[in-house]
Amino acid sequence: MNFLEKITGSDMTKEMKGFEARAKALPAEYQTAWKEITSNIWIHGDFTGRNLMPILDSALELLEVTSADGQSIEEVLGEDIKGFCAALVGDEGAKTYRDKWRNQLNKNVARKLGGLK
Repeated sequence: MNFLEKITGSDMTKEMKGFEARAKALPAEYQTAWKEITSNIWIHGDFTGRNLMPILDSALELLEVTSADGQSIEEVLGEDIKGFCAALVGDEGAKTYRDKWRNQLNKNVARKLGGLK
């Protein structure tokens, strides 16, 4: 990846287009699950989202393999796709980018207020 790709995110765009092309080959219920996974997993990303690309690739590979085996989506992911996504990125209590920003803001405010004493 060169500097321009890293700044513009074009490498991630290419990778996501590849993921979407692979997902279109899945059965309809798997495609719906893939859309839910992608919409629920982005909140766990860092500023760029690059940390999620290997996770998305693995999740899509899981869907491809299990659809080829003829398993239903409920057998693979269960009923709670949000919980599945949280488990992919860490624990049930995985921090989102909002949690990280809130924590950083609280630390900055506490530091500034602590300096006023």
